[in-house]
Amino acid sequence: MPNRFPSTLPPSAGTVPATLVATVIFLTAVAPLATDMYVPAFPRVAGEFGTTASAVQLTLTTFFAGMGLGQLVGGPFSDQRGRRLPLVAGTILMTLASIACALSPDVGILVAARFLQGFGGGWAMVIGRAVIVDLAHGPQLVRVLNVVMGIGGVAPIISPLLGAVILQLTGWRMTFWTLAALGILMALCALLIVPESMPPEKRHAGGLGEFGRAAKVVLSNRRFVGYVVVASSAFIALFAYVATSAFILQNMNGLSPVAYSVVFAANAGGMTIAALVSARLAGRVSTRKVILTGQVIALAAGLAMLAGALWWGTPLLVAMGSFFALMVAQGLINTNGGALASAEVPSHPGTSSAVLGLVQWTTAGVVAPIAGLGGTGTAVPMAALMIGGALLSLFGLLVLARQEARPDTGRDARRDSHPDAGPGNLQQNGASTP
Repeated sequence: MPNRFPSTLPPSAGTVPATLVATVIFLTAVAPLATDMYVPAFPRVAGEFGTTASAVQLTLTTFFAGMGLGQLVGGPFSDQRGRRLPLVAGTILMTLASIACALSPDVGILVAARFLQGFGGGWAMVIGRAVIVDLAHGPQLVRVLNVVMGIGGVAPIISPLLGAVILQLTGWRMTFWTLAALGILMALCALLIVPESMPPEKRHAGGLGEFGRAAKVVLSNRRFVGYVVVASSAFIALFAYVATSAFILQNMNGLSPVAYSVVFAANAGGMTIAALVSARLAGRVSTRKVILTGQVIALAAGLAMLAGALWWGTPLLVAMGSFFALMVAQGLINTNGGALASAEVPSHPGTSSAVLGLVQWTTAGVVAPIAGLGGTGTAVPMAALMIGGALLSLFGLLVLARQEARPDTGRDARRDSHPDAGPGNLQQNGASTP
């Protein structure tokens, strides 16, 4: 595979080649692949190691923690040292950690290896996203990131099905050997396809002082923080779903593992379609309107799930409908919120991506065990998390709307580069584009 791109692209390149978008999609697939392929194997892992289900669930929590920390460190590091070689290093670490998972002699080693796997995956994911932020701007940024999420949604569709097949034919360790092989392919793609999108003259000096200054700039931007709240709050419901949907659909409603995998894949398909529709709307409809639509759908899904759990014993149709609506809402909220957050701090794309990733994946790690506090016989905690996440995300958007309604003389200067700038959109101050 020839290297089709120069090692450094000029800052004004302004285009994102399709092969590069495809590579970033592949890199961002590490999270659903490493999660959804592995979750069906929980009972077998517990049986082989002679440990409890909660100990095995810890391997999911540590993976999420590693994802968050990897993004926190990888983003600023790439702002200092460039994108390309650090990206390759992250994929190599993920590959080695996957091999360690496959060879783990006990659950303790598996927990540690999963943390490193998440760290390498998060490191690679945030740098891949930063490459897109370097090269795309305005509505194109929203469009490309939604395409990444939309087409990347194929991974959570096929992951549970692939994991079920692997588990049926071999064993849970083969899942991690498969992830190691995919890691090698990711490293090759990063080395041969991804350009250096951060030229030396745009890099920060580095060091703890520079990181502290960048973090202060990013976190002092109220609109950035607001969009982080909008996007990350949606993760509360998403990973409550990941952690508990198997119990709700299999234990409480009697679905087989294969039937559950099909439903899980269909829900992921709903998220994919929603993200692709959102990409088509970029530059035509206000991104905040798209987010608001997703928040309303998510809240309605949570209320339906709560009613079903309290009064009807969580019937299958209610659970399936609520889960599908929730995943459609995720496709409208997550990437759009992240794109608007990045647009608020364009001078620190790596640091902003790192902060967003840290908050989102830390949220995932915290939510996963909380969602199971009610045991395997009730969906009330899941419904409460769905409602709470939707309300918190909606609150963040409403606060942003109030801030943007205030006079701000500096807003017009950012108008042309903001993702909501473009024909058919409402500008941040509420006026329509001429």
